Amino acid sequence: MHLETARLTLRPFRAVDLDAFAAINADPEVMRHFPATLDRDETLAAMRRYEAHRAAHGFAMSALEERATGRFLGVVGLQRIPFDAPFTPAVEVGWRIERAAWGRGLASEAARAAVDWGFGPGGFAEIVAVTLADNQRSRAVMERLGMTRDPVEDFDHPLVPIGHPMRRHVLYRLRRSS
Repeated sequence: MHLETARLTLRPFRAVDLDAFAAINADPEVMRHFPATLDRDETLAAMRRYEAHRAAHGFAMSALEERATGRFLGVVGLQRIPFDAPFTPAVEVGWRIERAAWGRGLASEAARAAVDWGFGPGGFAEIVAVTLADNQRSRAVMERLGMTRDPVEDFDHPLVPIGHPMRRHVLYRLRRSS
């Protein structure tokens, strides 16, 4: 899956992305809605997981690059949810973008391209997104995408330890238009 929008390119990860992606994953503000920041080795492992997912399924979380400059901005894309929950199996849209790029509509633009691919060539009937209830930035992107939430479907994330304050997540859904 290689996608382009007016301002952005979503593409497979390259080795040269590692340092920039590691810096994003080490930023406490970017990672404030995740249980922990990630170091360089954990970032490399994530990149390898994304590319293994792409090899297995033909789509994945992708490197996000600014078309005008070639600057690495983060990660946006689709992935199969890798855990069991009441709503799985499911395909998720997700994003993580460097703080300097926030507030410019880039997450919405890139996520829209990923969702459009998912409902078009991907052939998915539904795409979901998950986050913490207080992650207002991500929830706003989900809502701009047309995703909706039913509070009855909020869930305890099985990969977050019991008792951890970030265990409870909200679920947003978007169905393909007929």
